[in-house]
Amino acid sequence: MALTLHNTLSRTKEAFVPIDPSHVRMYVCGPTVYDYAHIGNARPIVVFDVLYRLLRSQYPRVTYVRNITDIDDKIIERAKANGETIGALTQRTGEVFAEDMAALGARVPDIQPRATEHIPQMVDMIGTLVAKGNAYAAEGHVLFNVPSMPDYGQLSRRNRDEQIDGARVDVAPYKRDPADFVLWKPSADDQPGWDSPWGRGRPGWHIECSAMAAAHLGDIFDIHAGGIDLVFPHHENEIAQSRCAHGTPAMARYWLHNGFLMAEGEKMSKSLGNFYTPRELLEEFPGEALRYTLLSGHYRQPFDFTKEGVRQARAALDRLYGALRGAGAVAAIEPKDAPHLVRSALEDDLNTSQALAALHDLAGALNKTTDPVLQARLKGEILAGGALLGLLEQDPEDWFRWQPKAGAGLTDAEIETLIADRRAARAAKNFAEADRIRDQLVAAGVALEDKPDRTLWRREW
Repeated sequence: MALTLHNTLSRTKEAFVPIDPSHVRMYVCGPTVYDYAHIGNARPIVVFDVLYRLLRSQYPRVTYVRNITDIDDKIIERAKANGETIGALTQRTGEVFAEDMAALGARVPDIQPRATEHIPQMVDMIGTLVAKGNAYAAEGHVLFNVPSMPDYGQLSRRNRDEQIDGARVDVAPYKRDPADFVLWKPSADDQPGWDSPWGRGRPGWHIECSAMAAAHLGDIFDIHAGGIDLVFPHHENEIAQSRCAHGTPAMARYWLHNGFLMAEGEKMSKSLGNFYTPRELLEEFPGEALRYTLLSGHYRQPFDFTKEGVRQARAALDRLYGALRGAGAVAAIEPKDAPHLVRSALEDDLNTSQALAALHDLAGALNKTTDPVLQARLKGEILAGGALLGLLEQDPEDWFRWQPKAGAGLTDAEIETLIADRRAARAAKNFAEADRIRDQLVAAGVALEDKPDRTLWRREW
């Protein structure tokens, strides 16, 4: 089937038709690097990484841009509180973010622009908006004139009062309209700033993404994605700035948004303090189990992230890796030729839960067959389907040997030695000793599976 995506702009699922079939262009809002990301921040990274993989399997060229916001009032405040420079803070937290997302299996975007590297483009865009009458300067600020855009609000579909109530804007006497939002703001001597026609200052949050998207993807591109919390005001304001500056009917053709993530039954947020960070979760769980968890529900729906859910995801991955571990040769199958049921699920607005179910059906068939040719084909299909989801990309033995960083038990070498000792005891018919060693391994969290020619083992945690 053809790829269909739920477009927030139309509130319907639409067939995906790229502007240029030879080059698909996608922008995803990235992190503001003032602190460690929480697992809710990771959801769009993982979800839209699946979309990136799917698009790459269908089109000859895909450019995926995900920005890094490295200038923002939160960053200024956190750096001051920490007693470190803004550069040191954003470098440190940016590196942690990259490491955490890699651990969750997210591919590195083709382009990762940093806001501070695009100040000239932002100044140029603001200047264009001022010249066109869509923005005005006032007391060192430059603000977007919302009433100058008659169809402002198409994405969020908020009425006038809701726009004013929900906007991240300050009530200020220099604003012509309560809904107007800041494009440029003055910087104090102890704040970072850049020269501009309106004085030394720094950009507003919304203009950053508009300028970076245009710089790397053009005035109109295919897909813009992010969390549902960005629909208003961020994405609404991006559209306003970009359309008015470029004189275009759209900024992006398709707008995709993932639902909120909750933590143990409550909405997850940094302000409430009830969140998990990937950094802390990776101490306790393998990254692939976190990724599987995030993909186990439909991306547009709210999702309750729990540690019990991660344990269930780990068990599900055990079953998939167990099937791969038990099979022999593998047929080479590319992701573009992944099983129909996996592909069709993903092509139906990224139905990852259905795609996972299809993988488990294939694993069940693999476990049942003894035909080596069919085994090789099924194993290849599972791996190809897994590649589209960003799963099953490590050796099964590595998967089963993973253990939490805290409270590490027996080493791999110690386990292998005990298994060899047990094998020797059984060969000598010293079954009491063999049972003792097995009990020792079980007590250490190591499960054994005896095969005719070998003993497989896995850590249980």
